[in-house]
Amino acid sequence: MKASVIYSSPDILSGMPVFLGTRVPIKNLFDYLESGDTIENFLDDFPTVKREQVIEVLEWAERMLTADTSTA
Repeated sequence: MKASVIYSSPDILSGMPVFLGTRVPIKNLFDYLESGDTIENFLDDFPTVKREQVIEVLEWAERMLTADTSTA
């Protein structure tokens, strides 16, 4: 992930992964999307998160879910 948009520290929300430079948990994004909300709604509710950060997290999640983990 370029310049990492995910940050985790025991001093911030007990180490829960957040968007870098914010206190917004990454989990909140997935909760919004799971409930049918849009990225726009998420960004409106969490203005400290940038659209580019959201896109980067979603692209990273896609790469993790579609990675070829088979060993030949």
